[in-house]
Amino acid sequence: MINPPIEDVLDKAGNRFTLVVLAARRARQINAYFNQLGEGLGTYAPPQVTSLSRKPLSISLEEIAEGKVEVDTATED
Repeated sequence: MINPPIEDVLDKAGNRFTLVVLAARRARQINAYFNQLGEGLGTYAPPQVTSLSRKPLSISLEEIAEGKVEVDTATED
């Protein structure tokens, strides 16, 4: 079983295409954060949830489900 349920995460993101892009971008940020820990730079935001998972994509989906990461739907005019 996938945790969190995809239906819950889809409600937060709007549609599945937005969810894929949002989760992938946040997973890359989380991965970059873990990779730069030893360097002491601190340019990336740490995970915003406490997770038992070690996979960046699972952590990003948990963040979206809890509302810690949101979609910015602002458009340029």
